[in-house]
Amino acid sequence: MLDPLPPPPQWLRSYTEPWAAYLNLPTLSEHIHEVIGAFVVYQIIHSVVSPILSARLFPSIYPNFNARTKLNWDVHVVSLVQSVLINAVALWVMFADQERKAMNAGERVYGYTGGCGLVQALAAGYFVYDLIVSTVHLKIFGIGMLFHAVSALWVFSLGFRPFINFYAPTFILYELSSPFLNIHWFLDKVNMTGSKAQWYNGMTLLVVFFSCRIVWGTWQSVYVYQDMWTALQHTWSASKSSLLEPINISSSVFQERNGTLCVDETCARANAEISKFVHHTADGIPLWLVMTYVASNLTLHALNYYWFSKMIETVLKRFREPSAKKVDVPDIVLDAAASLEEEEGRFEKTTSAVNTADNEELRRRKA
Repeated sequence: MLDPLPPPPQWLRSYTEPWAAYLNLPTLSEHIHEVIGAFVVYQIIHSVVSPILSARLFPSIYPNFNARTKLNWDVHVVSLVQSVLINAVALWVMFADQERKAMNAGERVYGYTGGCGLVQALAAGYFVYDLIVSTVHLKIFGIGMLFHAVSALWVFSLGFRPFINFYAPTFILYELSSPFLNIHWFLDKVNMTGSKAQWYNGMTLLVVFFSCRIVWGTWQSVYVYQDMWTALQHTWSASKSSLLEPINISSSVFQERNGTLCVDETCARANAEISKFVHHTADGIPLWLVMTYVASNLTLHALNYYWFSKMIETVLKRFREPSAKKVDVPDIVLDAAASLEEEEGRFEKTTSAVNTADNEELRRRKA
């Protein structure tokens, strides 16, 4: 499947190609305009669209937020827009990209299609934005979000090598749970905490998060590990060959695609595009590339498992059964009551100590 968007302007391609060659990311020059465009759009939504639109839609709520909450609100708006957009594009590519569906194990590692490149570019643009926000506001979002941004940007940038370009739409489906996560957060801020809407959204969030990040993500990770293991075997076979007759792994990776079954030029170009960057994969893939990808993938999985456990804990805490007294008291009231009780206990201890000292002083005076 060819990239449905027009190619970058020649001046931008010419400027990017030396950097792409230096970083060994040759397909980046094909999609650099999409990466930059996605980043600019998300930054505009964060800095302009969200503050203006949110103030008009929620005039009694958004303007009264402090700076920290406004920052979180704007970030969630960007996340909501990005997750809806990227999921739609990824699902469309997975169903429409016939060349992608026909790839074998080797092509899933080394092959390339413009449709998958588009998904990578949109994701990379967002993760650049996410990395900048997470770094600038590290104290607010924490080290976990920074690790997530770094790992995600690294994984999707590797697709420009091209490396496992096939799996770009597959793993971006992690974002299927993000719209519900953002809605859950927004309902808290518009004073709908504990409402039926939040309950139904929360249950949907748990189901989708578990399905796409835990089940689907783990399942597809097994496939990508198997494909990378196959690719490593090709690489080791090439390294054992003699210098007089070096092995070009491309012959054992890419299928015969001469376009004879195509009915138009677009189909023929799409088939030829799969091995377009074959000269970058002739020697196989280095072990460090596989190891760093696995490390990043495992980091994302660990965060997903951790976040899922925290989500269950939060939902159960918020929607737990009422106490024996059948008093429906919000958690914040219970926390305040506990704090007040603690302070009262301290006050009583202090008062008792003062009274004891006063009585002792009176006894001394009488004596």
